[in-house]
Amino acid sequence: MSTSPVAGVSILVVEDEPLLRKQIASQLERQGADVTAVDTVQRAKQMIEQLGFDFVLLDVNLPDGRGTDLLRDKVIPPNAGVIVMTAEGGVSGAVEAMRLGALDYLAKPFDPAELPLVIARARRAKQAERLDEQKRSDVSQTRDTFFFGSSLASLEAQLQKILAADKRLESHLPPVLIEGETGTGKTTIARWLHHQGPRSAQPMVEVNCSALPETLAESELFGHERGAFTDARAARMGLFEAANGGTLFLDELPSLSAPLQAKVLTVIEDHRVRRIGGNKEIPIDVRIVAATNRNLKELTVSGQFREDLFHRLDLFRIALPPLRDRGEDLLKLADRLLDQICRRHRVPRKVFHPIGRQTLLVYHWPGNVRELSHELERAVVFEESNELKFENLLHPASSTAAAPPGAPQVGGDWLNPGYSFPPEGFFLEEAINRLIQLALKQTNNNVSAAARLLGVSRDYVRYRLSSQKGENPKAAVEPEQPQ
Repeated sequence: MSTSPVAGVSILVVEDEPLLRKQIASQLERQGADVTAVDTVQRAKQMIEQLGFDFVLLDVNLPDGRGTDLLRDKVIPPNAGVIVMTAEGGVSGAVEAMRLGALDYLAKPFDPAELPLVIARARRAKQAERLDEQKRSDVSQTRDTFFFGSSLASLEAQLQKILAADKRLESHLPPVLIEGETGTGKTTIARWLHHQGPRSAQPMVEVNCSALPETLAESELFGHERGAFTDARAARMGLFEAANGGTLFLDELPSLSAPLQAKVLTVIEDHRVRRIGGNKEIPIDVRIVAATNRNLKELTVSGQFREDLFHRLDLFRIALPPLRDRGEDLLKLADRLLDQICRRHRVPRKVFHPIGRQTLLVYHWPGNVRELSHELERAVVFEESNELKFENLLHPASSTAAAPPGAPQVGGDWLNPGYSFPPEGFFLEEAINRLIQLALKQTNNNVSAAARLLGVSRDYVRYRLSSQKGENPKAAVEPEQPQ
């Protein structure tokens, strides 16, 4: 595979000197570029109307006019990068061209061997423009930090091993698959992996696949050539190209149709992308990070996700646990988020009331870290006291999230003051099981320690656990009476 920076790139050369025109075309074609060469402004207009180009090498002074007129009259589409070639003494023409939108200029005479480097520089400028367009609506493109804590120590160790492998490989990094419920921090982990890795200085492009309309998804991801479809008035770089050298984060990947999944697989395997309506393949080196809140293995069994793509992605798999399974780390994370929220709202630092701390621990958190952040901010804004009790979670009328089926509702929770029994009755067995699970979380699943916290025997806890798992209670040790 060619490593030339112009491989697969379409270039229009507008130069009236026959020898120089041939030298430029020959040099670029040897590097793998698709070159069209003309000698006048009129011929350039005709070629631009008929074909789409990634770059235009434009001489300023031509037999039938000035090359800069093509820029001034907006004949050259804005998606095409322009590099101006000007004879010695023609600096004013080059300055004018730059003012009109040219990316760079070359002073004649120059060595045609320099062109690949000049075009590579201009291509990076185009890439940056495309990235800015992609990020315009995203205000969170920063080096996000992720709180691991003791509950995610094994996950952090796994990520460090991936980073070590990345630094050894340098190029064509294997894809990463992140699985986890909505709001667990999949996007933050993807950003962390990119910014901590060897490609931190390169672009990271984020795509929410579920938000891409089916009719536009292919063009957005892979780009298109001019005339590829009705509204394709100019060639457009896709996000795979925009992320070249860096990371492409595909969130909710299963939302893509089966044909698009097949194209993603082809790009991952071949390290090349072909635009819609194009007949040339553009080499790319992109680290793919895919994320989903669904079980991909189950989706492959049901036929909703391509099995070959799953196996290609399932090399470095990261499983993010839900917030409710992170035990005491939940409070540490909440404290950290609260500090950030108070600073952002420019209010004095608030603290957690004991009731608030208990509420955070027992709530089910179906929205995970995202919901926690929203509840913290809501409490900072609406609760009058400096000690937060999370009244929105305490009262049923203001709580919109449901606890697990059969469990006591957190709104009016029996662990909180002011609880009243619901009309439908109270589930005592569920309450006992919930207390046991809470004690186990607090003791990192140490049965003996949990039993001490609950004031019961270790055998009683084991008996209750075996009942929850559907085992025969008679096979377990008979429970002792609480101490």
